[in-house]
Amino acid sequence: MGQKVNPIGFRIGVTHAWGSRWFAPKKNFGAFLIEDQKIRDLCKAKLSEAGISKILIERYANRVRVTLFSARPGVILGRKGGDVEAMRTQLEKVTKKEVYLEIKEVQGADADAQLVAESIAQQLERRIALKRAMKRAMKVAMDMGVEGIKVKAGGRINGAEIARVEWSREGSVPLHTLRANIDYGFAEANTTAGKIGIKVWICKKDGFQPRQPRGERRGERRERGDRKEGR
Repeated sequence: MGQKVNPIGFRIGVTHAWGSRWFAPKKNFGAFLIEDQKIRDLCKAKLSEAGISKILIERYANRVRVTLFSARPGVILGRKGGDVEAMRTQLEKVTKKEVYLEIKEVQGADADAQLVAESIAQQLERRIALKRAMKRAMKVAMDMGVEGIKVKAGGRINGAEIARVEWSREGSVPLHTLRANIDYGFAEANTTAGKIGIKVWICKKDGFQPRQPRGERRGERRERGDRKEGR
């Protein structure tokens, strides 16, 4: 069953929370749902370079709070925070409500399933070989300290005449275990041969803290050594 449903929706209320947090009576529910989708589509389209991992929407009376989890918050902020204000104004036009925009930085973007899927999709659009992109993404994620990662791609891979599916897995990714902290991401690569869908599953420990890249750790050791020698 774990392969037939969205792994995040499958675990809502167990290890994951809802992406939209509000309550509405039956007559308003459909309108709010469509409004949420418009907010997500607008944010994804306008901030495609900011590495948006997820969008959290909360409602209070006639106000909407939108929290963007981004790998590159500086791209959203712009110079002196002017871009945030422009984005907030656009969201207010769509919702016709007062909008509060909050930005949070994603720690360890290489271990975030959505950002990994989008990264692989961008590489395919730049004509980088699928296996090379998959192997690199998996190696970096495992170096960050995740328990396991699975990547699956489907479509006309490398411009082949017949569409096929290729996948690779490293470590442990238990899709049937509800208690497992599975992060899931999906992205599409628009290649000259057609669309290629990328799915990424990442299994993390509870209270996961991403490791720093090896190069940074070496730099820290060097600094510590310099301090000891009194340099």
